[in-house]
Amino acid sequence: MTMVPAESGPATGPTVLRMLLGAQLRRLRETAGVTREGAGWEIRSSESKISRMELGRVGFKERDVSDLLTLYGVKDPDERAALLKLARDANSPGWWHRYGDVLPAWFQSYLGLEAAAALIRTYEVQFVPGLLQTADYARAVVLLGHPSATPDELDRRVGLRIQRQELLRRSDPPQLWAVVDEAALRRPIGGPAVMRGQITALIEATRSPNVRLQVIPFDAGGHAAAGGAFTILRFGDQDLPDIVYIEQLTSAIYLDKREDLDFYALAMERLCVEAEPPERTPEILGRLLAERYPG
Repeated sequence: MTMVPAESGPATGPTVLRMLLGAQLRRLRETAGVTREGAGWEIRSSESKISRMELGRVGFKERDVSDLLTLYGVKDPDERAALLKLARDANSPGWWHRYGDVLPAWFQSYLGLEAAAALIRTYEVQFVPGLLQTADYARAVVLLGHPSATPDELDRRVGLRIQRQELLRRSDPPQLWAVVDEAALRRPIGGPAVMRGQITALIEATRSPNVRLQVIPFDAGGHAAAGGAFTILRFGDQDLPDIVYIEQLTSAIYLDKREDLDFYALAMERLCVEAEPPERTPEILGRLLAERYPG
């Protein structure tokens, strides 16, 4: 069995560590021929608790992990120690934990996945993608959703969004491939000055080797993602499936079933074909800047 390193670094958060540990526990259980019901009985719990543990959707008690390892016949001290350390690390809070007062629980899961992704493919129809927003643009977007926010709360919400962008400046950054509807670039969020700064920042972002940006022009007509914005996250570890993230007003949907993944992957591929090629993006943005947001 290949062990996953338990060290938590800038590219790893508790969400993904839980998923990795859950995947390893599932493999050990299946190899040992133990049912989920039997495993649940061993830790004084239920089959559904084992299922949630194996999917990485709950935290881990070291005692439970230790008991399961014994049940599954894992006797090697080094292997047990590595998995128990992984359980401890998986319970550590991520950097976003200090923003808990302005961060809904359903979005915390996304931040953990985003921080560990090797490839982030996103389609946006209404706004510039969060990972590419300037502070002024982000402030205007936050105000749309939280018009009564205090100045301090507004600063914290904007700070959270800007902190997320640090992952693009890591030594091992993910690849970001964003497809943006032209409407999002023409919608004057925050006014002309804010949009001028935002479009200029997007032109600069296209020079980054780990950012690919495409624009779907108005004249493309209807297209493959008429249902709205979505993001596909892909991870570097083969134990982790791709995940589709769809944000709603007060919650989010996470999809990892193969048929859902195939549907959204096909939609994303069609969007990339329908959009202008990435090498034309600086020209498109420059023309938009001159026409709509001249300085």
